[in-house]
Amino acid sequence: MLGNPLEIHQSLILFINIIGGLTIGMLQHDLSANQAANTYILLAVGDALVAQIPGLLISISAAMVVSRVGNEQDVGRQVAEQMLGSPLVLGVTGSLLVVLGLIPGMPLLVFFPIGGLIAFAAWRKSQKPILNLENSSTAPVPVDSEASWDDLQPVDPLGLELGYRLITLVDKDRQGDLLSRIKGVRKKFAQEMGFLPPSVHVKDNLDLKPSAYNITLRGVVIASGEAFPGQHLAINPGGVSVPLIGNPTTDPAFGLPAFWINENQVENSLSLGFTVVDCETVMATHLSHLMQINAARLLSRTETQQLVEHITALAPKLIEEVVPKSISIPVFQKVLQLLLNESVHIRDMRTIIETLAEFSQITDPEELSRKIRIALAPAIVQHIYGTVNELEVMALDPALERMLMQALTNPNGGQALDPGVADMLSKSAIELSRQQEDNGMPACLLVPDPIRLQIARLLRRIVPRLQVLAHSEIPETHSIRIGPILRGNT
Repeated sequence: MLGNPLEIHQSLILFINIIGGLTIGMLQHDLSANQAANTYILLAVGDALVAQIPGLLISISAAMVVSRVGNEQDVGRQVAEQMLGSPLVLGVTGSLLVVLGLIPGMPLLVFFPIGGLIAFAAWRKSQKPILNLENSSTAPVPVDSEASWDDLQPVDPLGLELGYRLITLVDKDRQGDLLSRIKGVRKKFAQEMGFLPPSVHVKDNLDLKPSAYNITLRGVVIASGEAFPGQHLAINPGGVSVPLIGNPTTDPAFGLPAFWINENQVENSLSLGFTVVDCETVMATHLSHLMQINAARLLSRTETQQLVEHITALAPKLIEEVVPKSISIPVFQKVLQLLLNESVHIRDMRTIIETLAEFSQITDPEELSRKIRIALAPAIVQHIYGTVNELEVMALDPALERMLMQALTNPNGGQALDPGVADMLSKSAIELSRQQEDNGMPACLLVPDPIRLQIARLLRRIVPRLQVLAHSEIPETHSIRIGPILRGNT
């Protein structure tokens, strides 16, 4: 059907030419109907075809201009490479010319030689040897410019790599709000930990599964997970025995059993006691949890310098006599990292700076961090126990405590702990920590001051949620109640 006014116009002209040609041929030139039709219809159709040629050329030219937008190569070279460089294009062109020459009435002596020549060129080009890809890597790659330092891409301090199905989560045109969630995670981290973390570099990674993502720290993958846009994660907080219709999985942040469910199952899951979160919240929570765990590694020299500048702007008299005059930036950074390694926030920078000023003659970062922990004891205890005044703690068996004191504080033989004792201590700490958490109490071990740091380092990787406090870190306003005992024969 003809819907374009130009097509209707051209069809009417063709129809009028045919009728007018038949009429003139039969009435003026005394031709028969067959002769008039053979002559004037052929002329009318030829005239219509010739009239289409300018439009065809204009369309081809416009298509060539549009298709090469953004390409710096000149149009002549592009046409030569794309139209004359492909054996397939030349072969099709030569075949069409030969077929056109075989049509009755077409000039065979013109089309056939040209078509044959183009087809022969296509055959010769297809016979050229193909470059061996295995050896091509050794050939020099032509470049337009010399290499520069701009070609060196720095390693991202903190990154998030997405599979292609997750790219919609960062596309604002598709209502993706993952980027705003990440901004909220960084803001919350700064408010809780006391320093601004580096920006999260979000990029796609086609090597991942479509719904997978990686979280990287200084170019190294520290965690992976899967998320499904349009679905929700129903997390079992404990005690829910009714299964859901969905894909069973685990919460990537805390390892709790969970199910990926559709939108229509959200209300039912909530009524059963599940905690239901959307896809973006799952990824943001996972990122936030890992940032909390790796807070010490996120505090690089850059962040430390920015923190010093921030404190200087707010309270110049507080810090100008301490950092970097008495305490150098590297030592200050190490002290803060030691605190963050044990989940001690550095928000109370006034107390930290005042303690450093008081003990500025000490150069050992570990000893400085011990002094700061004592000064921050009320905040540390409140972070673990809340606002209660009586603290139930785990303690060491007296015989085990004496053994550890002798092994870890021996001034002559150095610090050495028997592997069997270390293994026994670790197993006992795992069991008693689980008992405390099952009873709704925080897992906190109270040890003598001289061995607190060594015990904390030993148990940190095995029982990450176990807090190790020294006797001097219990505020005077609080009392303690001895709970489970770590015994040497456990």
